[in-house]
Amino acid sequence: MRKNTQKKRADTVVVLDFETTGLSPNQGDRAIEIGAVLIEQGKITDRFQQLMNPGFRINPFIENYTGITNEMLRKAPLCAEVMEQFADFIGDHNLVAHNASFDQRFLDAELNLIERKYSGSFACSMLVARRIYQNAPNHKLGSLVEFKNIPTDGVFHRALADSEMTAKLWLMILEDIKDQYNISPISFQLMQQLSRKSKGSVHSFLNLLGKTKPGRF
Repeated sequence: MRKNTQKKRADTVVVLDFETTGLSPNQGDRAIEIGAVLIEQGKITDRFQQLMNPGFRINPFIENYTGITNEMLRKAPLCAEVMEQFADFIGDHNLVAHNASFDQRFLDAELNLIERKYSGSFACSMLVARRIYQNAPNHKLGSLVEFKNIPTDGVFHRALADSEMTAKLWLMILEDIKDQYNISPISFQLMQQLSRKSKGSVHSFLNLLGKTKPGRF
């Protein structure tokens, strides 16, 4: 019962980020790094980070963009080994990523190769941020971190650093919704619903929920 209750909470999730050889696993691109943090009841309680060898050399653009070199990957374990470990790390938790469709495609592709699955659902922090922070200059992760004055060491495009920043942004979004609309606890389902709402309907939608009885979501 406790696990089922925790799985419904938006503040108990695995936040993840992949660095990859390109944009699409359907075009043969592979993951080269996974970074993730486990949030339990609003606190970061565990982390996962690992480079992984895709079995081929990456191009200079990806090396420059990520800071991950072919030499680093040559010494890294193969994708299959890392993804076995990461599947265990995920467990049955729900998942969050910034631009989640990208990370979900690679997670699904890499897990399919080793015949592993996950039972949680995805939510996208970028889509939710577009609804909650409509005055932000844009909704890239770095811009939102600056917009909300979230402390950072300035490192981006490495998987663990990006997942850490996404986790902090996610928790700030939850706190802002709680403070502005008096909704607590906030369910994972509600965050998924928010990502699909039109921007013009978000305020009235949350305002209505804040006036419902506790436990409605």
